[in-house]
Parts: sequence; structure tokens; C-alpha cells
Amino acid sequence: MMQRNMYESLQKALVEARQSKGLTQTEIATRLGKPQSFVSKYESGERRLDVVEFLEVCQALSVKPNSILNKIDIDNA
Repeated sequence: MMQRNMYESLQKALVEARQSKGLTQTEIATRLGKPQSFVSKYESGERRLDVVEFLEVCQALSVKPNSILNKIDIDNA
């Protein structure tokens, strides 16, 4: 259960980062060289990101990975 809650927090942080930059899923997908469905799937939880993909998404969002990871409340996950 803890792992699921942490992943949901990660999803939420990635969605918030994208929206705060005013970017669409399509724009992020284009930056990643992936289809829009790739972004949709990791944002909805249908697909999980590995570490390298997470770093690529952060780069596409122009955010530091630590800024996303710091939003995950491990103690209350």
C-alpha cells in the first residue's frame, strides 16, 4: 500500500508540474519524442516510469528531479 501511495503522489506531482508550466500532454510527449498516450498513461497510473524515464520527463518539464521527489510524503504514504 505504501508504494502505491508514493506512486500516486509522484503522478500528482508530475501532473501539477506540467500544468503549472501551462504545457499539454502533447507538448511534453513531443519533447520526449513519444506519443501523447505515453504521457497520459504515466499520469493516470496505467504505466509506471523507470528512473531514466523519470529523469527524461523532468528534463522535458524543465524541473529538477528533486523538486518532484520532495513532494512525495514518504512518512504518510
